[in-house]
Amino acid sequence: MNWRHLNNVLHRDIGYLAVGLSLVYGVSGLAVNHKADWNPSYAVTKTVQKIEPVAATERSEIVREVLGKLSILETPRNTFRPNPATLQVFLKERNISVDLPTGTVISEHAQARPVLYEMNQMHLNTPKRLWTIVADAYAVALIVLAITGLFVLKGRLGITGRGAWLTAVGIALPVAYWMGHLYFG
Repeated sequence: MNWRHLNNVLHRDIGYLAVGLSLVYGVSGLAVNHKADWNPSYAVTKTVQKIEPVAATERSEIVREVLGKLSILETPRNTFRPNPATLQVFLKERNISVDLPTGTVISEHAQARPVLYEMNQMHLNTPKRLWTIVADAYAVALIVLAITGLFVLKGRLGITGRGAWLTAVGIALPVAYWMGHLYFG
Protein backbone atom coordinates (compact mmCIF):
# COMPACT_ATOMS: atom_id res chain seq x y z
CA MET A 1 0.00 0.00 0.00
CA ASN A 2 1.56 3.33 -1.04
CA TRP A 3 1.57 6.41 1.19
CA ARG A 4 -1.06 8.32 -0.87
CA HIS A 5 -3.54 5.46 -0.63
CA LEU A 6 -2.98 5.22 3.14
CA ASN A 7 -3.36 9.03 3.40
CA ASN A 8 -6.69 8.93 1.52
CA VAL A 9 -8.00 6.01 3.59
CA LEU A 10 -7.10 7.82 6.84
CA HIS A 11 -8.66 11.05 5.61
CA ARG A 12 -11.86 9.30 4.53
CA ASP A 13 -12.33 7.14 7.62
CA ILE A 14 -11.44 9.81 10.17
CA GLY A 15 -13.73 12.18 8.27
CA TYR A 16 -16.63 9.75 8.62
CA LEU A 17 -15.93 9.37 12.36
CA ALA A 18 -15.71 13.14 12.86
CA VAL A 19 -18.89 14.14 11.01
CA GLY A 20 -21.19 14.00 14.07
CA LEU A 21 -18.93 16.11 16.25
CA SER A 22 -18.22 18.46 13.34
CA LEU A 23 -21.94 19.17 13.07
CA VAL A 24 -22.22 19.70 16.85
CA TYR A 25 -19.24 22.05 16.97
CA GLY A 26 -20.28 23.86 13.79
CA VAL A 27 -23.87 24.54 14.85
CA SER A 28 -22.84 25.44 18.39
CA GLY A 29 -20.03 27.63 17.09
CA LEU A 30 -22.47 29.65 15.00
CA ALA A 31 -24.75 29.99 18.03
CA VAL A 32 -22.13 31.08 20.56
CA ASN A 33 -20.42 33.44 18.09
CA HIS A 34 -23.53 35.60 18.31
CA LYS A 35 -24.15 35.51 22.04
CA ALA A 36 -24.09 39.32 22.12
CA ASP A 37 -27.31 39.20 20.07
CA TRP A 38 -29.11 36.36 21.87
CA ASN A 39 -28.71 33.70 24.51
CA PRO A 40 -27.68 30.57 22.57
CA SER A 41 -28.41 28.15 25.42
CA TYR A 42 -31.57 29.55 26.99
CA ALA A 43 -34.80 31.13 25.78
CA VAL A 44 -35.45 33.94 28.27
CA THR A 45 -38.99 35.17 28.81
CA LYS A 46 -39.48 38.50 30.57
CA THR A 47 -42.72 39.57 32.19
CA VAL A 48 -43.52 42.83 33.94
CA GLN A 49 -46.13 43.22 36.61
CA LYS A 50 -47.01 45.62 39.41
CA ILE A 51 -47.47 45.06 43.12
CA GLU A 52 -48.13 47.60 45.82
CA PRO A 53 -44.96 49.44 46.86
CA VAL A 54 -43.02 47.63 49.58
CA ALA A 55 -43.25 49.18 53.02
CA ALA A 56 -40.82 46.96 54.93
CA THR A 57 -37.33 48.26 55.63
CA GLU A 58 -35.38 45.25 56.90
CA ARG A 59 -34.08 42.88 54.21
CA SER A 60 -35.73 39.69 55.50
CA GLU A 61 -39.04 41.55 55.92
CA ILE A 62 -38.74 43.01 52.41
CA VAL A 63 -38.16 39.54 50.96
CA ARG A 64 -41.10 38.08 52.91
CA GLU A 65 -43.39 40.96 51.82
CA VAL A 66 -42.41 40.69 48.14
CA LEU A 67 -42.84 36.91 48.07
CA GLY A 68 -46.23 37.27 49.76
CA LYS A 69 -47.45 39.92 47.31
CA LEU A 70 -46.35 37.70 44.42
CA SER A 71 -47.87 34.55 45.99
CA ILE A 72 -44.52 32.76 45.81
CA LEU A 73 -44.20 29.86 48.25
CA GLU A 74 -40.77 28.74 47.06
CA THR A 75 -37.75 29.57 49.23
CA PRO A 76 -35.32 31.76 47.24
CA ARG A 77 -31.88 30.39 46.44
CA ASN A 78 -30.53 33.87 47.14
CA THR A 79 -31.53 37.52 47.37
CA PHE A 80 -29.53 40.65 46.62
CA ARG A 81 -29.98 44.40 47.04
CA PRO A 82 -27.82 46.11 44.36
CA ASN A 83 -29.13 49.45 45.64
CA PRO A 84 -31.62 50.61 48.31
CA ALA A 85 -34.53 50.75 45.83
CA THR A 86 -34.07 47.28 44.29
CA LEU A 87 -34.47 43.72 45.48
CA GLN A 88 -33.39 40.80 43.34
CA VAL A 89 -34.78 37.36 44.16
CA PHE A 90 -33.19 34.25 42.66
CA LEU A 91 -35.53 31.27 42.47
CA LYS A 92 -35.00 27.82 40.96
CA GLU A 93 -36.42 28.60 37.53
CA ARG A 94 -36.66 32.39 37.44
CA ASN A 95 -35.10 35.59 38.67
CA ILE A 96 -37.15 38.52 39.91
CA SER A 97 -36.13 42.16 40.18
CA VAL A 98 -38.39 44.45 42.21
CA ASP A 99 -38.33 48.24 42.23
CA LEU A 100 -39.42 48.63 45.85
CA PRO A 101 -40.77 52.23 45.76
CA THR A 102 -42.90 51.70 42.62
CA GLY A 103 -43.73 47.99 42.96
CA THR A 104 -42.59 47.23 39.40
CA VAL A 105 -41.61 43.56 39.13
CA ILE A 106 -39.56 42.17 36.25
CA SER A 107 -39.52 38.38 36.14
CA GLU A 108 -37.12 36.46 33.89
CA HIS A 109 -37.71 32.79 33.22
CA ALA A 110 -34.91 30.91 31.43
CA GLN A 111 -35.66 27.64 29.66
CA ALA A 112 -32.96 25.54 28.03
CA ARG A 113 -33.18 25.53 24.23
CA PRO A 114 -33.79 21.92 23.12
CA VAL A 115 -30.77 20.30 21.42
CA LEU A 116 -28.83 23.58 21.15
CA TYR A 117 -28.30 23.70 24.94
CA GLU A 118 -26.71 20.24 24.87
CA MET A 119 -24.61 21.09 21.79
CA ASN A 120 -23.29 24.21 23.53
CA GLN A 121 -22.48 22.20 26.66
CA MET A 122 -20.43 19.77 24.56
CA HIS A 123 -18.74 22.55 22.58
CA LEU A 124 -17.75 24.46 25.72
CA ASN A 125 -16.70 21.22 27.47
CA THR A 126 -19.00 21.86 30.42
CA PRO A 127 -19.24 18.13 31.30
CA LYS A 128 -15.41 17.86 31.75
CA ARG A 129 -14.08 14.39 32.73
CA LEU A 130 -14.76 11.84 29.98
CA TRP A 131 -15.95 14.55 27.58
CA THR A 132 -12.48 16.17 27.76
CA ILE A 133 -11.02 12.97 26.33
CA VAL A 134 -13.65 12.93 23.55
CA ALA A 135 -13.02 16.63 22.77
CA ASP A 136 -9.24 16.11 22.72
CA ALA A 137 -9.59 13.08 20.42
CA TYR A 138 -11.79 15.18 18.13
CA ALA A 139 -9.17 17.97 18.10
CA VAL A 140 -6.48 15.45 17.13
CA ALA A 141 -8.81 14.08 14.43
CA LEU A 142 -9.22 17.61 13.01
CA ILE A 143 -5.43 18.04 12.90
CA VAL A 144 -5.07 14.71 11.07
CA LEU A 145 -7.91 15.66 8.68
CA ALA A 146 -6.25 18.99 7.91
CA ILE A 147 -2.86 17.42 7.19
CA THR A 148 -4.14 14.42 5.23
CA GLY A 149 -6.54 16.67 3.31
CA LEU A 150 -3.55 18.52 1.87
CA PHE A 151 -2.49 15.37 0.02
CA VAL A 152 -5.77 13.86 -1.17
CA LEU A 153 -5.56 15.39 -4.67
CA LYS A 154 -2.53 15.42 -6.97
CA GLY A 155 -1.43 17.77 -9.71
CA ARG A 156 -2.84 21.20 -10.54
CA LEU A 157 -5.82 20.80 -8.17
CA GLY A 158 -3.67 19.44 -5.31
CA ILE A 159 -1.18 21.00 -2.91
CA THR A 160 1.29 21.78 -5.70
CA GLY A 161 -1.32 23.73 -7.68
CA ARG A 162 -4.56 25.42 -6.70
CA GLY A 163 -4.43 23.75 -3.27
CA ALA A 164 -1.27 25.71 -2.40
CA TRP A 165 -3.06 29.03 -2.94
CA LEU A 166 -6.12 28.00 -0.99
CA THR A 167 -3.95 26.63 1.82
CA ALA A 168 -2.01 29.92 1.93
CA VAL A 169 -5.26 31.90 2.25
CA GLY A 170 -6.50 29.51 4.95
CA ILE A 171 -3.29 30.03 6.94
CA ALA A 172 -3.17 33.79 6.29
CA LEU A 173 -6.59 34.44 7.87
CA PRO A 174 -5.70 33.41 11.46
CA VAL A 175 -2.16 34.82 11.10
CA ALA A 176 -3.55 38.21 9.95
CA TYR A 177 -5.97 38.26 12.88
CA TRP A 178 -3.21 37.34 15.32
CA MET A 179 -0.84 40.00 13.93
CA GLY A 180 -3.58 42.64 13.98
CA HIS A 181 -4.48 41.74 17.56
CA LEU A 182 -0.80 41.81 18.53
CA TYR A 183 -0.18 45.26 17.07
CA PHE A 184 -3.56 46.99 17.39
CA GLY A 185 -5.00 45.27 20.46
